[in-house]
Amino acid sequence: MTGYRNLTESNRKHNSRESLKLLFVCSMNQWRSPTAERIYADKPLVVARSRGTSEKAVKTVKSADLQWADVIFVMERKHRERLLSNFPGEMQFKEIHVLDIPDNYRYMDPELIAEIEASVDPILAGK
Repeated sequence: MTGYRNLTESNRKHNSRESLKLLFVCSMNQWRSPTAERIYADKPLVVARSRGTSEKAVKTVKSADLQWADVIFVMERKHRERLLSNFPGEMQFKEIHVLDIPDNYRYMDPELIAEIEASVDPILAGK
């Protein structure tokens, strides 16, 4: 694991740093982005959400999700392009990272977890 500090809820309230809001995006919000959300849900100093770019996604990304997020992680380049095309104003000053994780996994697949952590943890360590 990376160097996340484990803070109790009361310590968080007294910490001057706010939680970093992470948005994970794939197509259907069925396997990859919900796995990423679950991985980071219990990490201190971060809050995670997941959404999909498809209108048929379990939870479809909306303008409010993009406005909420501090950092956006997309699974593939096509997700980045869809966000930039559909939400040009909201995406103008957003930090976005393409993870290049193909749709070859199921929810909480150990290989998927390892791939997500290997891609996301170094980025978060720099925050």
